[in-house]
Amino acid sequence: MRQGPLLALLLAAVVIAATVGLLSGHGDLSDAVSRGLYLELRGMRVVVAGLAGAALAVAGVLMQGLFRNPLASPSVLGTTAGAALGGQVVMMGHGAVAATLPVWFAPEMALPLGCLIGAALSLALLLAVVRRAMAAGGDGLVVVLLVGFILASALVSLGAFVTWLGQERWELGRALVAFSLGGVDGKGLRHAALAVPLVLGGIIAAWSWGRTLDVLLAGEDEAAALGVDVHAARRWILAWTAILTGAATAIGGGVAFVGLVVPHVLRFFTGVEHRRLIPAAALGGAVFVITCDALCRLSPGAELPLGVVTGLIGAPVFAWLLVRAGREGWL
Repeated sequence: MRQGPLLALLLAAVVIAATVGLLSGHGDLSDAVSRGLYLELRGMRVVVAGLAGAALAVAGVLMQGLFRNPLASPSVLGTTAGAALGGQVVMMGHGAVAATLPVWFAPEMALPLGCLIGAALSLALLLAVVRRAMAAGGDGLVVVLLVGFILASALVSLGAFVTWLGQERWELGRALVAFSLGGVDGKGLRHAALAVPLVLGGIIAAWSWGRTLDVLLAGEDEAAALGVDVHAARRWILAWTAILTGAATAIGGGVAFVGLVVPHVLRFFTGVEHRRLIPAAALGGAVFVITCDALCRLSPGAELPLGVVTGLIGAPVFAWLLVRAGREGWL
């Protein structure tokens, strides 16, 4: 499918999803007194959900291109788990953290800042271990995959330990569990302002590496023979993936399957060329998460966690894609 019509369709889908997001949920919009407040709160949720979805989908494109595998996910690096752990640690020590913040710093920004720091530290650890393994003669992508898997497992376990510690205080334990399940409720203009430069910068950077990712699909040896600095490309792609996933976790918590399913679906329409896939994935990821957030609010009781809804939708869609891939013999 041509790029222009596809992007136009996705933009229209974003507008439709945003409209549904503004109109869905508890609260009476016919009340003139509260209508403005409801629309403002829902509007910020739509913006933040769109940013998180775009970031995760583009991060998925980067990982699938780097590993030359459509089943790769941003979570394989461990930066998602690192961002989540950073947020959980901040929530655990929110009193001590708040006391150290400058007066001009908004307290509600401590959580996303902790997520970004956690993602940065986990990326630094990943690159340090990979550099040592590469110096010893290890295979680059295999080392990244193994180290990322081990790092992610360790950080997830630490996050579970922090959550367990927080159960001694009911409100804190509830907040930790809610954060791990994902959600964009309670986010405001400051959160969006923090995420916008990171997400937009990450998407632009990912697009700029599109040609390199296309060459890497032929293999690292072939890419090196064609003049690509494979090691530098790998470092930068990992770094931008970490920035995107860290920003998404900072504003949305634990949201599953976006980076795995959205690029996989859109690849049927764009092909494998990354400069076509990346902008489509950004819009498609925004549509997916905005729609899932609207579905969260359709529950007659308490809102469903965003990560639960994305998982319930993403898992069967991904299973169907795997079955189709097996039948067509391209997996």
